Amino acid sequence: MIKKLLIAAEMTILSVTGISGKTENQPLDKTMPVDKKKTIVAFGDSTTAPRGNVKIYSMRLAKKLPGYKIVNSGVPGNTTRMAKARFKKDVLAHQPDIVIIQFGINDSTIDVWKNPPATGSRVLLSEYEENLKYFISRLKENNCRIILMTPNPMRWTKKLKEMYGKPPYDPDNELGFNVMLDKYVAMMKKVAKNEKVTLLDINRAYYDYARNNAIKLDDMFLDGMHPNNTGHKLVAEKLLKEL
Repeated sequence: MIKKLLIAAEMTILSVTGISGKTENQPLDKTMPVDKKKTIVAFGDSTTAPRGNVKIYSMRLAKKLPGYKIVNSGVPGNTTRMAKARFKKDVLAHQPDIVIIQFGINDSTIDVWKNPPATGSRVLLSEYEENLKYFISRLKENNCRIILMTPNPMRWTKKLKEMYGKPPYDPDNELGFNVMLDKYVAMMKKVAKNEKVTLLDINRAYYDYARNNAIKLDDMFLDGMHPNNTGHKLVAEKLLKEL
């Protein structure tokens, strides 16, 4: 009987204090882990990076997704080769849950304006492919969701014709500034399919948006290369459907 009473008393004490021995009125241990926001990293070149007063797509995502931490890791002028060198610091260090990758414009560019003119792209198509696959493999190792985003198309402006209006570019064709870029867009699609990651075809989305809204494609850019608010709004809307 005495043994039963002791057991009952012990159970009563446990029900009041809990297994840890803390009473309900004791403050929570502030060292305990707290649920953190999920992190999205936007990894790209100048079409991702902040640009003047333009409300870029990462800013739009931040407003629409308050439950996420949005990190902009866009650097103007970057190729995938340059981005690979900063990948650990600008992407992996943030411990992201989702990474959006958009490169290709700088990789594909042939600097025909130089003296003597360049004869090949800044980054060969084969290296571009390998760099994309490197990003994907490292992110898969870290259990990240990956969204590959094809680069936006480009449009001729007076300044761009002065710089790039030489073969293989065709200044007499309104799409002639995309002759090299289109190959890199196709490669990104191939990589996404082979690696089984999400592809967001932003390149095609620009053409579709202009046609469906009866506007000129030129009206979606600041300078023929960088999206304006209309362009970034389109990108954000497409991403929100995926996220």
